[in-house]
Amino acid sequence: QVQLVESGGGSVQSGGSLRLSCAVSGHPTNFYCMGWFRQAPGKEREGVASIDSDGLTMYSDSVKGRFAISQDDAKKTLYLQMNSLKPEDTAMYYCAATGRVPCSLFAQHDFDYWGKGNQVAVSA
Repeated sequence: QVQLVESGGGSVQSGGSLRLSCAVSGHPTNFYCMGWFRQAPGKEREGVASIDSDGLTMYSDSVKGRFAISQDDAKKTLYLQMNSLKPEDTAMYYCAATGRVPCSLFAQHDFDYWGKGNQVAVSA
């Protein structure tokens, strides 16, 4: 059974940093594509960043230059380094995985496996 478990969220002041982790288990190989998504209260879930098995990354305009997605294949762990956090980054953050192509944070309906989410709160 595939499981994705996020960790590393919490509360931080504006301008601070957090690093989210997503540990993957139950899958025999590394996924072709993994991504981070977030959902703020009252808003739809949106893509934040994605990365494919070649290391090609994609970011939403709202986080470009501040967030960095990476993965450790040996540890089967996905990361999201979040710097210069803003109050509008407050949301539940989810990691997701898929073997489908293409790998895009704009195609969240193509992601087959999802974590339960990790809360990030940024205060002004």
